[in-house]
Amino acid sequence: MSFCPFCRPMARLWTVVLFLGTCLLYCARMTMPICAVSMAEQFHWSHKESGMVLGSFFWGYCFTQIFGGYVSDRVGGEKVLLLAAAAWGSMTAFTPVLGHFCSQPIVSMTLARFLMGLLQGEMSGVVLLLHTVVESERGFLMSTVGGGSYLGTLVIGGVGSIMLDLYGWESVFYVSGLLSVLWAYCMWKYLLKGEGPIITLESLGSSGTQSKLTKRHWLRLFKHPAVFAVILAHLCSSSTFFTLSSWLPTYFKDTFPDAKGWVFNVVPWLVAIPSSVLSGCLSDNLIGQGFDTTSVRKLMQFFSMGVSSMFTLCLCGKTTFPWAVALVSVTMGLNTFNFSGVSTNVQDLAPSCAGALFGVMNTCGAFSGVLLMYFSGYLIETTGSWASVFALITTMNLLGLGIFLAFGEAKRVDIDSSKGRHHNLHI
Repeated sequence: MSFCPFCRPMARLWTVVLFLGTCLLYCARMTMPICAVSMAEQFHWSHKESGMVLGSFFWGYCFTQIFGGYVSDRVGGEKVLLLAAAAWGSMTAFTPVLGHFCSQPIVSMTLARFLMGLLQGEMSGVVLLLHTVVESERGFLMSTVGGGSYLGTLVIGGVGSIMLDLYGWESVFYVSGLLSVLWAYCMWKYLLKGEGPIITLESLGSSGTQSKLTKRHWLRLFKHPAVFAVILAHLCSSSTFFTLSSWLPTYFKDTFPDAKGWVFNVVPWLVAIPSSVLSGCLSDNLIGQGFDTTSVRKLMQFFSMGVSSMFTLCLCGKTTFPWAVALVSVTMGLNTFNFSGVSTNVQDLAPSCAGALFGVMNTCGAFSGVLLMYFSGYLIETTGSWASVFALITTMNLLGLGIFLAFGEAKRVDIDSSKGRHHNLHI
């Protein structure tokens, strides 16, 4: 993004803007999981077919993560976000039309979710905001912006559930889509001062003051154990979070048919928002007091993937509705510590190419999310039990955590030590 390291008021303004943007992004993203049960009843989908529709989002999400980070590195993330938000908002609002006027709703809804994934994958540029802040403030900033995702899920879970009951699933898509378009317009009108988000081939090929490095340097970067560890940890964390957030409404409807949707669609995310901010404050405070940055990042990730897995496992047994809501809420709350762990660690490791590298991480996470989404639907359909899904999620979390604890670091690795200076890596 086009920030100056010294213009803190502008960085704070963008933090608020990106917080709202992330909120609306998740409002649009979570419309389908919120409405999946009603849509499955109307269109007579099985769990496998519902899983296919939900999982198609991540196929699209895979393809634009690296490209979005690369373009943001070149031309500025604000331009990419402006175009992407207008497009994904329009796509969300148009989804009910595709569902009703296509002879095969399963096909049109799968395509719509795929396109949503393509458009929302451009959000990788958010990590570039971290260029403007010092190491001891990155956790709070990333967790604050990331907290918008939980607020968005909370809003669409609460308001969306009420709208779903009163006006039907179509209304949820209309409102969330139009709000995203409105946010994009306001950003263009008042923040970018009406300047057109022009992205040319020349701007994509230009690296400004950045040095161009060959593929050999990228290979060197990916072979570094710390980079491998952060990618794998993010892969496991993202795929399990996506699977949980997408399937939880169905889990509660299957297990507790008489439960109120606004309860299980709101309470977990109500816990996640302050937990996200708390994790950022805690990590920055520890680093500010002189604790080793690597140890702090690993501690945050231990809470996110290790401690949360203990509560996920508790869902495998028989439980009451209030107890299930409590377990899910604690799980989601602890998952937010990821923003002060691996999500921020990418900026510690390679600030010169954080956008592209974060895109790689999200691509891996989205691809594994597709596989885990489909496989979870298969397990539910064949075993009739949710315990196998929660056990699988726990296994994935512990695998990623173990590797990150063993190989994770928080020191720059995009430095050419042979020349005694660092380069901005270029794809």
